[in-house]
Amino acid sequence: MALKASSGDNRTRSTVFLCIVIGMCCFFYILGAWQKSGFGKGDSIALEVTKRTDCTVLPNLSFDTHHSKAIGSSSSDLVSPAKKFKPCADHYTDYTPCQDQNRAMKFPRENMNYRERHCPAQKEKLHCLIPPPKGYVAPFPWPKSRDYVPFANCPYKSLTVEKAIQNWVQYEGNVFRFPGGGTQFPQGADKYIDQLASVIPVANGTVRTALDTGCGLGSLFAEEECLGHVVLRQEIRDEAQVQFALERGVPAVIGVLGTIKLPYPSRAFDMAHCSRCLIPWGANDGMYMMEVDRVLRPGGYWVLSGPPINWKVNYKGWQRTKKDLEAEQNRIEEIADLLCWEKISEKGEMAIWRKRVNTESCPSRQEESTVQMCESTNPDDVWYAVHVQEDEGLCDTLPDVKDESEVAGGAIKPFPARLNAVPPRIANGLIPGVSSQAFQKDNKMWTKHVKAYSSVNKCEAFSTYPRTYDLIHACGLFTLYKNKCSMEDILLEMDRILRPEGAVIIRDDVDVLTKVNSLALGMRWNTKMVDHEDGPLVREKILYAVKQYWVGGNQTAVA
Repeated sequence: MALKASSGDNRTRSTVFLCIVIGMCCFFYILGAWQKSGFGKGDSIALEVTKRTDCTVLPNLSFDTHHSKAIGSSSSDLVSPAKKFKPCADHYTDYTPCQDQNRAMKFPRENMNYRERHCPAQKEKLHCLIPPPKGYVAPFPWPKSRDYVPFANCPYKSLTVEKAIQNWVQYEGNVFRFPGGGTQFPQGADKYIDQLASVIPVANGTVRTALDTGCGLGSLFAEEECLGHVVLRQEIRDEAQVQFALERGVPAVIGVLGTIKLPYPSRAFDMAHCSRCLIPWGANDGMYMMEVDRVLRPGGYWVLSGPPINWKVNYKGWQRTKKDLEAEQNRIEEIADLLCWEKISEKGEMAIWRKRVNTESCPSRQEESTVQMCESTNPDDVWYAVHVQEDEGLCDTLPDVKDESEVAGGAIKPFPARLNAVPPRIANGLIPGVSSQAFQKDNKMWTKHVKAYSSVNKCEAFSTYPRTYDLIHACGLFTLYKNKCSMEDILLEMDRILRPEGAVIIRDDVDVLTKVNSLALGMRWNTKMVDHEDGPLVREKILYAVKQYWVGGNQTAVA
């Protein structure tokens, strides 16, 4: 009889279990149907997330904080009531905190100090949502966004007048059109790139990363995106040129060669480019050229087009004297020699230098006693780090080698093999705590993560201006900064640079994400939390969020 009772109990449990499964399937079906009825692409993203959870996760997906109670924390300490964030005033629509013009004018003009990053103090920070301009619409998808930008998204016509003869940008109806011209290439960027390609191997994977200083609207290297190159454009905040580049889906940042180093590690770029960027390259004892040398890889290229190159022919058009231009070019040539650069081409208004692969291959360097080894041995020590002082002279950034055939710091593989190859700094044990095995393990893990993300949303742009990210990803960010930065400040900055209906993916501990989720709901984000790819028992969870569409103007009064 006992056996029969057990069989009956088993059948009863099986029936209950089956009902639970059917009930969960119905719940997710209804939830998916509700999300599918939304108003924009953000809801389709949420729908994809719902599909990925389907009916295989049976536990109750409640992520309220339970794990920390054992260490004396109460639930009221861990989860605060949802806070509602109001929109900022409409005149903040293009607000970029660390590049505020009013704050910048309080700093010295010398060496462009006032143009550098100057972030607000805690008491000056805004705790409201930056509004998109009235009439804002979703940007065109790439590659159409390269050629067209909705006028409502960047309502500034001054460049269409000022740069009219240079074929930069044209205003047509309710859009801006970008023909691909520029100061040095008014007939189009494609012919300019052909001239580069006749000297530099831009198509075989040798040149993958490039830094374009004084990028303007990003027209030149928007063409490079089609060649598979990763180009970072850097421009002073001027006439919304960076904003136009970002709206086009072209990576760019606000920046300036001034008193501090560029925020990139040494030997980071295969090529650096300046097309009439108006940087005084020969000034301050070569300080700016030395910074280019630092970020260039051994064997990398530096391209300078425009003044003072070929000054004998062009000095009248540049409205400068022969003596002035000749002195400037001579100084650039002298500094290039000291930096061990080899001039490989000068044609028309374009000159190209190539950085040597090591200092042993530079005979003149062996005889030059004024060039010393740079004091900083950490190639990543650049955040707010000052340039070498003028009285210290030029210094060498290349590591020592055993013979002339060796590439200083280790050879970099051509792309696409470079993508998964262990970087030389890691392979040579120069990064504390990171081994080749750890790199390969991390690479494998992120391949899995990105594969999961790719079924949800595509990433496109990079930015610092408002509304220029399509996707923001943060792994462990809030845990890393929990004792350093306000969670609210981080989320508000994410909201500022995220486009309406853009997506956010946050990976972190479940307790942390519960707090993040509470704040995100008060920021007009639609959110959904799901388990880690390896199952519900892993404490790390994933929060998917989609920023709702809303604009400034009359709607800013809506809570």
